[in-house]
Amino acid sequence: MRQLITTPAQVGEILRGRRKARRIPQQELATKLGIGQSRLSTLEGDPAALTLERLLVLAKLLGLELVLQDEADAGVGRRKAEW
Repeated sequence: MRQLITTPAQVGEILRGRRKARRIPQQELATKLGIGQSRLSTLEGDPAALTLERLLVLAKLLGLELVLQDEADAGVGRRKAEW
């Protein structure tokens, strides 16, 4: 999956979708992050409050990686992400 992110809400949707696809309960993932289940639920709904450090750990736990690249390197014919 490759996804262009333009809003924090998209991050939450991706994280929640990935967690559900991997069938990881919120409580289990929250425990691995060292936070409560309700806090994870809040972060999935409003990921703007995520620290970069926590986002990197969360991505790794979900088997995702963050990539930053120049817009020019993305190509002229940029496609919408495939789910």
